[in-house]
Amino acid sequence: MTFKEKIQAEKFLVTSEIGPPKGIETKIILEDAELIRGRADAINVTDLQSSVMRLGSLVVCGLLKQKGFEPIFQVTCRDRNRLALQSDILSAAALGIENLLILTGDYPTLGDHPEAKPVFDLDSVQLLQVVKKLKAGSDMNGNKLEGQPPKFCLGAVVNPGADPIEPQILKMEKKIEAGAEFFQTQAVYDIRVFENFLSKIKHLKTTILTGIVLLKSAGMARYMNKNVAGVFVPDNLIKEMEETKDKVAKSVEIAARLIKQLKPMSQGIHIMPIGWDKKVPLVLDAAGL
Repeated sequence: MTFKEKIQAEKFLVTSEIGPPKGIETKIILEDAELIRGRADAINVTDLQSSVMRLGSLVVCGLLKQKGFEPIFQVTCRDRNRLALQSDILSAAALGIENLLILTGDYPTLGDHPEAKPVFDLDSVQLLQVVKKLKAGSDMNGNKLEGQPPKFCLGAVVNPGADPIEPQILKMEKKIEAGAEFFQTQAVYDIRVFENFLSKIKHLKTTILTGIVLLKSAGMARYMNKNVAGVFVPDNLIKEMEETKDKVAKSVEIAARLIKQLKPMSQGIHIMPIGWDKKVPLVLDAAGL
C-alpha cells in the first residue's frame, strides 16, 4: 500500500525524518533510513532545515525512492518563487515522488547564511492551492500541462501548542480546503495541551500525525520552552532528563511513553530525531511499534 492508501485505510501511521547533509556524502543518511525499513510508512526529507544550507531535499528523496522507500518531499516557500516551486514539484512527480509536505519555512536569519534574501512569493496555503491545480492538469496561471497530470498526497503542518490556538485552526481549515490530506504537528510533550487541541478540531476530517522530538538534555528542553513557539516541555520531564545518568535511554523512554499516551487519540506519529536518527528503532521498540 502507498502512504496515501494507508491514510485512506485509516491505518495508524509512523513517519520519521532525515536531514540532508551539508555536503554530498549521503552514505550515512541512507544507512540510517535502512534502520527503519518496513517500520516507517514514509520518511520526510527536510528542506534546508532551520535555514541552514544543505544538500537538497529533492535529491535525497530521489535516492530514497531508488532504494524502495516512500519519501515525503518537504517543500518550503522561503527560497523559491512560484516558477521554481512549481518546477521542483513537477520534477518530484517525474521521479515518482508523490508525497509532499508544504511549509512556509523558517526565516533565513535563523540559519548559517543570515544575509540571504528571503523569497516567500507564496505561503503554505497558496502553495497547496497551486499543487491542487497541478494535480488538475494546469499551472498556477491556468496554463495546461502536457501529458498526464501529476499525482500527489499533500501534507501540511500545525502547532497544537500555539497560544492562542484559534489562528492555527483557521489555517488548518484553509489548508484542508486547499487540498491537505494529512498534518504533521510540532513537538508534543504535554498530553493535556494536545487533548485541548483535539477538542477544538472535532469538526475537521483529516489525519493527524503527532510530532515527537527526542529530548537530548534538560538544557535542550529549556531552550525549546524559551525559544520555540508553541512547544512546552513540562517540568517533570525536564527533571527526569536532569537526574538521569543515561540521557539516551531516558530520552527513548520519554518518547515511547508519549507515543503510548498519544496513540489512542491520533492517527499516527511523526518522529523528529534531530541528529539521533539511529535511536529511532529504539523508540519504536520501546513504544511497541
